[in-house]
Amino acid sequence: MTAAIVQRLEASAAPDLADIHASAFHRPWSADEFAALMTQPGVMAWGVLRRHWFRPARLAGFVALRVAADEAEVLSVAVRPQARGRGYGRLLMEEALRSLYRDRIKTCFLEVDGANTVAVQLYRSLGFEIASERKGYYGGVSTALVMRLGLEPGRTAATG
Repeated sequence: MTAAIVQRLEASAAPDLADIHASAFHRPWSADEFAALMTQPGVMAWGVLRRHWFRPARLAGFVALRVAADEAEVLSVAVRPQARGRGYGRLLMEEALRSLYRDRIKTCFLEVDGANTVAVQLYRSLGFEIASERKGYYGGVSTALVMRLGLEPGRTAATG
């Protein structure tokens, strides 16, 4: 039996964040970069832990955000390859968006490789819309989509 919980992460999770990030991106961030990032004002992260009755909980994925004034930016979302397809990315994003809503953040932005159709579909299903494009951004091959979500009163990630 496996259960998943989402919890706020501290800088001490940096080695796990770096490990997960390296499994998802061609240009991974190091544990030192994550540790430095996590201590910056306005930066927060949530992780999804998979709990098994017969072994310790393991971090399966994370979302990291930066908040400035009344805007937020999703810095990175990643899930371990063996844990993908279980809805963990959605769980993480919903918890992050609920937190932003509670903190009265008005707008959330993110950037995603337009070729990453699974991620683009997830973000669209959460209400994000394409605000702009950056052609040739990812190594000159793909297009980066800048996506935006308004966090108006009465709207949360859970209610769409």
